[in-house]
Amino acid sequence: MNFSSDTSAPAHPAVLEALLKANTGAASSYGADKVTQRLRARLAEVFETDEFDFWLVASGTAANALALACFCPPTSSIICHREAHIQMDERGAPEFFTGGGKLHLMDGEGAKIDFDPLKDYLDEFDPRNVHATPPAVLSLTNLTECGRAYTPAEIARLAQRAKYASLAVHLDGARLGNALVHTGATPAEMTWKAGVDVLTLGLTKTGAIGCEIILLFGGAKSKGRELQARAKRAGHMPAKMRFLAAQAEAMLTDGLWLKLAAHANAMAQKAAAAFIEDGHDLAWPVEGNEIFVTLDEQAFNDLQEDGAQFYEWPGGSHRFVCSWATTQKDIDDLTASLSRPMRR
Repeated sequence: MNFSSDTSAPAHPAVLEALLKANTGAASSYGADKVTQRLRARLAEVFETDEFDFWLVASGTAANALALACFCPPTSSIICHREAHIQMDERGAPEFFTGGGKLHLMDGEGAKIDFDPLKDYLDEFDPRNVHATPPAVLSLTNLTECGRAYTPAEIARLAQRAKYASLAVHLDGARLGNALVHTGATPAEMTWKAGVDVLTLGLTKTGAIGCEIILLFGGAKSKGRELQARAKRAGHMPAKMRFLAAQAEAMLTDGLWLKLAAHANAMAQKAAAAFIEDGHDLAWPVEGNEIFVTLDEQAFNDLQEDGAQFYEWPGGSHRFVCSWATTQKDIDDLTASLSRPMRR
């Protein structure tokens, strides 16, 4: 019953097989190999556009920080939710990579930025005021840190207002596949068609070993050379990039990443149903592969005694995360632990 995180899950067999196939003979370095070139064609198919550039890194923090640094100078700020991953869990990496850029924190239920406060802030901000830090980027997260999903329409509304103020729009898609499955949207609808300039597409949580893709859409692809330069300077230019590309190619072929996300989402719905059946309240609706539930002391102790792994979460809830590797037995064991006879 390991519900600690989808990063705790093993790599999918298709990823391991792809790595073995890529591990044959010599290949050009730094992305000039055939696997990385094939990946470009695959990304064009998945996102329904040829107007993009991309880069591969091994961690989500590196992907977010590099992407944001290309659009936020050290004298500007990045608007994000106060619970966003770039604020809560990246140890100041965006500020470090931008050379001093500030995070401007916004509120919103379920870690989703509310439109009206964003509009009010941008309406009232005076770029002539040398004492204030001007915003340069709007950063959204899908799924959010509360497991909530933005719809394409919600992203488009926020992005439109941001672009009216000449801001770039970044989407942290560490769990984008789960959000796509929940909303029924296509990758194109959720990203560049909704106004996203730069996407950090996470495949590690979905089933890769360590693979994150920074995608620059439309006019933002002009930042491609800068992105490469920043990646090199920061130590994120993998010499054997074919092994990152092989993971991505495996995950994106035949929609595997979305199939795995769908399985994780389905398991999360079953887990949520078990909690509800046992009388526990969900802190947030389950819109992906994460469940935030308020446990009583007895349930908390029983689950820990039975070996369940999960996190206590800020605000008083407990987070349970399902992955592609979550089985029906995991759900059955969770249900049995919640239904101990001594608790009745």
